[in-house]
Amino acid sequence: MDERGPLLFRLGRSTARHRGRYVGTWLVLVVLGFVISLGLAGNESLFDRLESGDTEAPGEAQTGRELLSASGERGLTVMLRVDGADVLDPALAAAVEEVVTRVQEVEGVGRVDAPMTMPGWPSEASSMSLVGHNDPASGSFVIVAETSGGPGDPVQDAVVEELERAGEELLAPYAGELTIGGTGLLVEDIVGQIEDDLKTGEGIALPLSLLLMVFVFGGFVAAGMPIMGAIAAISGGLAILLGFSHVMSLDASVVNIVTVMGLGLSIDYGLLMVSRFREELAKVAPGVGSHDLSRKQVEDAVAAAVATAGRTILFSALIVGISLSGLMLFEAQVMRAIGAAGVSVVVVALVVALTLVPALCSLGAKRLGNRRGMETAPDEGVFSRLAAVGQRRPAITTVASVAALLVLALPALDLRLNSSGVELLPVDADQRVFFEALDEDYPALSTPTVTVVAQATPEEVAAWVPEIEALDGVTRVDSPRELGDLPGDVEAAGSDPDGPGLVSIGVRTEGGSMDDPAREVSRVLLAADPGFPVWATGQAASLQDFTDSVIDRAPWAALWIAGATFLLLFLLTGSVVIPVKALVLNVVSLGASLGILVWVFQYANLESVLRFDSAGGIESVIPLLVLAFGFGLSMDYEVFLLARIIELHEQGYDDDAAVRLGLQRSGRIITSAALIMVIVFSGFAAGEMLVIKQTG
Repeated sequence: MDERGPLLFRLGRSTARHRGRYVGTWLVLVVLGFVISLGLAGNESLFDRLESGDTEAPGEAQTGRELLSASGERGLTVMLRVDGADVLDPALAAAVEEVVTRVQEVEGVGRVDAPMTMPGWPSEASSMSLVGHNDPASGSFVIVAETSGGPGDPVQDAVVEELERAGEELLAPYAGELTIGGTGLLVEDIVGQIEDDLKTGEGIALPLSLLLMVFVFGGFVAAGMPIMGAIAAISGGLAILLGFSHVMSLDASVVNIVTVMGLGLSIDYGLLMVSRFREELAKVAPGVGSHDLSRKQVEDAVAAAVATAGRTILFSALIVGISLSGLMLFEAQVMRAIGAAGVSVVVVALVVALTLVPALCSLGAKRLGNRRGMETAPDEGVFSRLAAVGQRRPAITTVASVAALLVLALPALDLRLNSSGVELLPVDADQRVFFEALDEDYPALSTPTVTVVAQATPEEVAAWVPEIEALDGVTRVDSPRELGDLPGDVEAAGSDPDGPGLVSIGVRTEGGSMDDPAREVSRVLLAADPGFPVWATGQAASLQDFTDSVIDRAPWAALWIAGATFLLLFLLTGSVVIPVKALVLNVVSLGASLGILVWVFQYANLESVLRFDSAGGIESVIPLLVLAFGFGLSMDYEVFLLARIIELHEQGYDDDAAVRLGLQRSGRIITSAALIMVIVFSGFAAGEMLVIKQTG
């Protein structure tokens, strides 16, 4: 036994002998993890520290956004929309002036604008920009307050509170409806939806996984052990994410993406460990009743299980961790955050599987006994017959399988990336409804498709505007706005420290921010050289920079993942051919996964079943996540099978017999593990956030 893995064998014996200490320690860690990450100790919770914004990589678009922010052009806004009012009523105008005065008195507030307080009201056309459709007959107008700070900042909260209170006291008598909205509130809605989806996903995944394992193991005690390990992994994962949020900006979607990975892996690893423990228990105590097991027999079974299944889990975790670490080679902060947090959560799942689950097996051994379970499967069965079919006709089986996967992969050739904003939220979410109506009713308040920041004089920018207006798809170019001097704290490539100040112009295009005109205009402006430094920013521009960055780094990430995986599989199997086959088949299967993703979400199939509104593309981070997660998970199951085949081969079975018997003994484990992973991801696909649905 020691020859198969002395370190893991000794670890297994330690967890069995000191099971109370291991379980007690994990219990304390789990409680602390939840208390700290959820802010139950009065600290800032993980969800309070999450952010939401465009998917960005270092480039021109990010520089443009930073220049706008440093110049005060990208502060948060809070808006009070008033509908059903007589906009020209003098009494209403007096009430609006009082509301504006009260909001301006809130500390930290910048400008507060309302149509009735603008110069020339109501005769000047410019004063109608905050009136619905620029027409008083619409009965609608907005009050706009600019605030400092970020989402959840006390300044924003105070402005929202004052607008609501003043609106109810002063404007309600003149209006049919009052609605509050704003950029900070939008981010809070997205973070709140992420938190709700996390609860939904776990609420679906944990009970259904438990029921499946009850069916597989034939009892609640054995089934509950992987679930308890999963709960520990969730706690550890959330605590790790909270730690990462203090050293890097953490996008809201990262939490669910990383949690679903940790949850699925920890259940899979727990399933494998419990199954192997029951098998080893049957070997060391054949025919012994559950309540007659000796302490030594239990210790021997736990040690053997950790030495064998633990080795498989270790290799699996290494491969999954390597796949996720490839994300850290990309420049986009969100990808690095997912990669770093993902690797950490894999480590948590590994440690849980090698320490907590064996300790639980030791504690519950007398309740497990030699009952019917997957470890008692006969040497001949469905899986061995399936292996025999493949061995008799290997060429036909291989060609048919690959052909089917290639057909499923075809839609991936039409992959279209998106970088959604309010579209991430459900169609009936308050802030999505607010902003979509705002874009429709208040053209002046809608965000330009592209915002260009130039280091030039207003006259130079104005002379360039006709060239922009001539671009296909451009509907309007806003008047140039002076932003002041070049900020000293922003590194802007190509800028001149001794040059003129900054000027911005908004470029508006046909359709939405992710439609073809917006993408094409963004590409042109990103490459533009009007004779002075310019930086183009916006959703489409950020997506273009992100895509260019991915294309630049993808070969290196692929080389790292493939090379490291090849080496690990070579160390596991001693074969050169098996790792190559595994890599090729995994690439084909990943193509099929992307094809299905495009068919469902981009082509808008199953919209009613999955309850989503197609954005006409796939969120920009999803393909990379599918490739990294999918590669790791598919290799995960391959390692489960290969490790068992190698073990049987070392016991003297020939190649064909080892394959048949290995698949027969591990087939139910792999199938059950895959079903559990499907349940876990399906639970998160049942959420409302589009990016989480696509991940699931």
